[in-house]
Amino acid sequence: MPETESSSPRPFFYPQPGAALHCGAVSLETLARRFDTPLYVYSADQIVARLRLFEQALAGREHLVCYAVKANSALAILKLLSQNGAGFDIVSGGELQRVLAAAPDAVARVIFSGVGKTAAEIDLALKTGILQFNVESEAELKLLAARARKFRIRARFALRVNPDIFADTHPYISTGLREHKFGIDIRRALGIYKSAVNDRWLEAHGVSVHIGSQIRSAVPFGAAIERVSKLVQQLSREGIAIQSIDAGGGLGIDYHAGAFDAAAKVREYAAVLEHALGGFAGSLLIEPGRFLVAQAGALVARVPYVKRNGKKTFVITDAAMNDLIRPALYQAWHEIVPVRPRAGKARIVDVVGPICESGDFFARDRKLAPVEPGDLVALLDAGAYGMAQSSNYNTRPRAAEVLVEGNKARLIRRRESMADLLAPEVV
Repeated sequence: MPETESSSPRPFFYPQPGAALHCGAVSLETLARRFDTPLYVYSADQIVARLRLFEQALAGREHLVCYAVKANSALAILKLLSQNGAGFDIVSGGELQRVLAAAPDAVARVIFSGVGKTAAEIDLALKTGILQFNVESEAELKLLAARARKFRIRARFALRVNPDIFADTHPYISTGLREHKFGIDIRRALGIYKSAVNDRWLEAHGVSVHIGSQIRSAVPFGAAIERVSKLVQQLSREGIAIQSIDAGGGLGIDYHAGAFDAAAKVREYAAVLEHALGGFAGSLLIEPGRFLVAQAGALVARVPYVKRNGKKTFVITDAAMNDLIRPALYQAWHEIVPVRPRAGKARIVDVVGPICESGDFFARDRKLAPVEPGDLVALLDAGAYGMAQSSNYNTRPRAAEVLVEGNKARLIRRRESMADLLAPEVV
């Protein structure tokens, strides 16, 4: 549980004993009264601070931090990151449209990943002038060449190679093995690059790799980049000069309570990459998402009921799996804390939502400080893959979102209304 501003790796803390949980200088109780619940609250200051950790650690090398938009695609957060020099890693035409809406000047700092790019998505990216396409199959490269030829726009590309590196993470978010759908077998990459040289509308700009998400050790990243570096050397001997190496994203955080030295993690990550890059003189691209925004966000929910069934005690919140699906989908752990602590002993409870699914839970058999009906709780580390994966299941409007900067909070997404939900439908 966060206790003081200085002791927590998160921007959520109790300024003094008995006080309400704060984000920066703003009370979450105040925000809940003003904007209702469920409510996502993000710290702009923490997001910028995490971005600067990467900038500082990579200061000795040409680089670009491309925020992974899929982690949290709020327009205000994209604008904030762009204003602080970030580029963007996108995986759909929709995410490109979000970048164009929030930060049109940043389009030249966009890299486009993903295994299923359509012709329409490729066309939009070509016309807007993105930095690089991360190509994931020979068929995609053929389509990219055809679309580039049609519009007479030269397409910069990197092959996303699959290095067959095991990363110790959840199987749903591991991407670096040959059995996964992502990337091209690194052993076949040299021949594909050599074939592409003959196409005047293709420019072999980089090599890309991504081995997974929520990886806590820097070692697998180094192993992957060592294999990429060898490929770049082979390409150089063939006269193909690679301008960038994209190391992907995936650097993990600590979702549990306790010390977490983000700066040390970033320094270790940067040092491992630098060693693996060897003498490569081009630009390093990285794609952090979760590491920038996860711990900057919390989902605030109210407790309408506390219910006992047999030996089980259920803390029922007005937030549900449609608001934050990670526990149901990945069995993910999120620290849950009362917004205003009560005196008394912690008890073992299940923290659940109101959706008609037994899978609608945030925690099972969790030791939780006392809460009573009407209290607020905060689910921490919810800034990544929370709102981005939310839905309208059970015809529930999605939560509102608030961004806190210093001592000010502003609404960056209003709560959906029933009119919003019904508008696309035809009877």
